[in-house]
Amino acid sequence: MSDKSQNETWWREYLLRGHHLEGLARFLFPRLPSAPRCKVCYAPFGGIGGALLRPFGWEPSRKNPRLCARCCERLPAGGIEMDVAVFFADVRGYTTIAEKIPPAQLAQTLKRFYDTAIDTVIAFDGLVDKLLGDAVMALFVPGIAGADYRAQAVRAAIQLARAIEHVCDPPLPIGIGISAGLAFVGNLGSDQVVDLTAIGDTVNIAARLQNFASAGEILITEELYASIANEHHNFETRTVLLKGKEQPVAVRVLRPT
Repeated sequence: MSDKSQNETWWREYLLRGHHLEGLARFLFPRLPSAPRCKVCYAPFGGIGGALLRPFGWEPSRKNPRLCARCCERLPAGGIEMDVAVFFADVRGYTTIAEKIPPAQLAQTLKRFYDTAIDTVIAFDGLVDKLLGDAVMALFVPGIAGADYRAQAVRAAIQLARAIEHVCDPPLPIGIGISAGLAFVGNLGSDQVVDLTAIGDTVNIAARLQNFASAGEILITEELYASIANEHHNFETRTVLLKGKEQPVAVRVLRPT
């Protein structure tokens, strides 16, 4: 098997089915104390087990502290094309907000937004991809979020839209866009810096949907709605013209209460 094929096989196992331990780690990690653990490789973060493994990279990941760094940002270069759910949450009217409050207060307000968004993504087993100024991008893949990863992205969005009402006074207005479909997911970047992320039209659509979401709204693609309709029945229909698309696109809109 070529190096390229081996790399793709590794990524397919990790992103679609979850990373599998090999050799001694498969026997050792589940037996080392103590919780909490990496939900992928079972490396302990606490107790003696955590203290022993942390210097070797088995420490909570910055992208999702339910995973260890070795199962997240210290992955090999490469990746695969796969179905993924992509989530963008953005502060509406950020420029106007920034004009009205001092920079230090603005920083604290954004921190509350980041903290709430990150906690919510993690609670639904998503990966925090990027903090983009006044926005958060997250990924939901089957190897980590489970077989209902698409539904997990929508659940996270609903939870965030509700939670943000209680963390800022006055409530911080946010809009959320979610798309699901084929993307290239893996460790991308230069020879010096790589990052676990996703690229492709699915990502672009999620970002553009977020631009059309008013404060308190969640916009998702019709194709994504079809896969979660049995769980959510109160999404209204809207038609939008996304940048780069020749024809209007039908989307579903939810305003959580």
